[in-house]
Amino acid sequence: MKMTLMQHFAELRRRILWVALIFAGGFAGGWFLAPVLQAFLTQPLMAVWPGGTMLYTGLADGLMIQFSLATGVALLVAAPAALWHIWAFVAPGLKKNEKRFIWPILVLSPILFLGGAAFAFYILFPVAFRFFVDLNQSAPVPSVLMPAARDYLAFAIGLLKVFGIAFQLPLVLVLMNRIGVLPRSYAVRMRRYAIVLIVVAAAILTPPDVISQVILALPMWALFEISIMFMRRD
Repeated sequence: MKMTLMQHFAELRRRILWVALIFAGGFAGGWFLAPVLQAFLTQPLMAVWPGGTMLYTGLADGLMIQFSLATGVALLVAAPAALWHIWAFVAPGLKKNEKRFIWPILVLSPILFLGGAAFAFYILFPVAFRFFVDLNQSAPVPSVLMPAARDYLAFAIGLLKVFGIAFQLPLVLVLMNRIGVLPRSYAVRMRRYAIVLIVVAAAILTPPDVISQVILALPMWALFEISIMFMRRD
């Protein structure tokens, strides 16, 4: 059954409202979960820094931290819902083979993002934070290590986002292959250059220690090789 332009707009508005309501619900839940989430995100630092103390530099720091964490929870909850509603809105206009290809991407994208964030949290954070704590405590001048809570959370959440986005690499490469932009043979020939770009990206996106850079570069290289396996042969 074909829909008029106004019916399409009405459906789009309804789906946007649903996503907005889910976002609001996620924000409300995140607001109450913010203290637990802050303790969870701080745990990797405290594990390598027993007795450490974090600094609140302003009266509004607690409020701003709670607001930013609640917003992050809302985005995390609303993103899969938004993807589903986008899919439901455009699916009637897609061909059968297009549906069969796009559906796995919509399912795998949030999974890979969470996988990348978990990799950063459980593998990278202990190594990177140990490096920073040791470096600061061995300063050649008298010093007291007391990082600002807002700065730490911004840094930690930024790394989680970087790894979550980096783990989308297979989906991007396979999508480019399936739409004819990136032939498999070309990807294979460009492997050495891709590895160099991965190493450079890891050096830019991670803390300035070799171990952290290797921790990001190795899985990205592995994801690149996995992407080639799933590309359509020329």
